[in-house]
Amino acid sequence: MIARFFRRGSERRRTIETLHLAIIAASRAPALYERLGVPDTVEGRFECLVLHTVLVLRRLNRLPPPAADVAQDLVNSVFLQLDASLRELGIGDFGVPKRMKKLGAAFYGRAGGYDAALDARDGEALQLALARNVLGADAAAATPQAAGLAAYVTAADAALDGSDLDRLLAATLDLPDPAGFAADAGDRV
Repeated sequence: MIARFFRRGSERRRTIETLHLAIIAASRAPALYERLGVPDTVEGRFECLVLHTVLVLRRLNRLPPPAADVAQDLVNSVFLQLDASLRELGIGDFGVPKRMKKLGAAFYGRAGGYDAALDARDGEALQLALARNVLGADAAAATPQAAGLAAYVTAADAALDGSDLDRLLAATLDLPDPAGFAADAGDRV
């Protein structure tokens, strides 16, 4: 499958679009919003998209070539979609570049923060970053939702760590169910 990925441009685009759609689907899992407290707003959905994209990029960046090319194509696809979404929301041609610059800074800032916390296995730093960025909570707040979201992210990162490039290109993410990380998950029958 990897060799085929680099043969034709249209097939390559379709493969990246399929991976991108799998990331969007993962970022829109209802349990993230209903059970883990992610606000179901434009901002909340952006934060979940960034979070899941960062998790997939972390795995791609640890794989041998040509995974780096896939990672760059994925980033390009995400930002093209964000640009199109801004235009659909009615942002004019002059406002889009300024907003895209802010979204890019937010994306890379969050990527750096999540990477550092996950690499250091610092659950508290990850929890605080997720509370601040994704949940919109006070940075000092250690809420049950932030703890659950941090546990989900750690488990998702570990699950993706077992994926090879073929599996990712097939858009098979094998992420855990976010509902299992809710504070009341043990209370359910």
